[in-house]
Amino acid sequence: MTIRVSWGQILAWRLRRQYVSGAGAPDAVSVARRLCGVQAQVASSAELAVAVRRATPDRGEAGHAGPDRGEVGRALWEERTLAKTWLMRGGTLHLVPADELAVYCSALATLRFWEKGSWQRGHGVTAGELAAIMEAVPQALKGAPLTREELVEAVVAVTGEVHLREALTSGWGALLKPLSRLGELCYGPPRDGRVTFTTPAGWIPGWPGELPPHEEAGVRVARAYLGAHGPATPEMFDTWLFGGTARKAVLKGWFGDLAPELTEVETDDGLTLLALSEHVDELAATRPSEEVHLLPGFDQYILGAPRTLAPLLPPALKARVSRQAGWISPVVIHEGRVAGVWEHRDGDIVLDLAAPVPPEPLAAAVARMRALLKR
Repeated sequence: MTIRVSWGQILAWRLRRQYVSGAGAPDAVSVARRLCGVQAQVASSAELAVAVRRATPDRGEAGHAGPDRGEVGRALWEERTLAKTWLMRGGTLHLVPADELAVYCSALATLRFWEKGSWQRGHGVTAGELAAIMEAVPQALKGAPLTREELVEAVVAVTGEVHLREALTSGWGALLKPLSRLGELCYGPPRDGRVTFTTPAGWIPGWPGELPPHEEAGVRVARAYLGAHGPATPEMFDTWLFGGTARKAVLKGWFGDLAPELTEVETDDGLTLLALSEHVDELAATRPSEEVHLLPGFDQYILGAPRTLAPLLPPALKARVSRQAGWISPVVIHEGRVAGVWEHRDGDIVLDLAAPVPPEPLAAAVARMRALLKR
């Protein structure tokens, strides 16, 4: 059976599922779990993405203390309920629930981009040198967390290959990213303002002896994705998780295994999407949103969908939102769609609107974001 829903309904449903509208999330881990990770290339954007989704006193939810500036740091470095490492789309930095990191690693490890000769040549290593690095890093990290410089020296000491120092210190950690996908490396607590690395096995409580089977992991990740960013197509999922480069047989297998839990949904512009059957009634009953929200840069509400999804991101606004070097601007959302962008400049919020937005709800959204930024 196929049901028809409008994009207005889909976007309103996503806003609620992603804790942007309605009741807020109880804690930072719940946000990361629901969103399938929080992109953390810019740490302040990740903290703000969590903050805008937390229950606040002015929303009237009882029992929630609201956003807490130190919550993400405590979850990462004290409670160890969040993990930080390179994951989606070729290795962007994300926060994920620590108890789900192995699942993401298993699913992502089905695409071993580092085994391609073109990738190795592009990063100045041979297949043998890369294998030596991938063997040496887990050994070096068996003790205390190491800074990047310390890790590089330890790898050189283990391998005896001095020339690897240059390859390991150049770029944005490209030669370490394969190890994050294999569950061999994650961020450790910062030391004197510097990043450190450690192993999930030595850092995350309850880390499994081996990664779960990729068939099981892929289905779990696809189910979670549809629960926040659906309805969607397998290709949309691929774009979010792998950057559109998944092995087609693997993707087909995951969605084939998930098929008994899925229902087809037809949009008002004729697109056929897949939704979790358990959410279909709620989706069909959802009314389009009239709300206005300000979301931070690199927000999952934008990143969970292709940049070509016009009902969410009008083509005329794409260049303002998806900028050079992978930069995703903070956005103004009205009726579930991007209506403009904003920036925090000279201590205040500066708007750049491309569509009419009701002034009173906009002012309220700006005031709320301004208060969060001050925290």
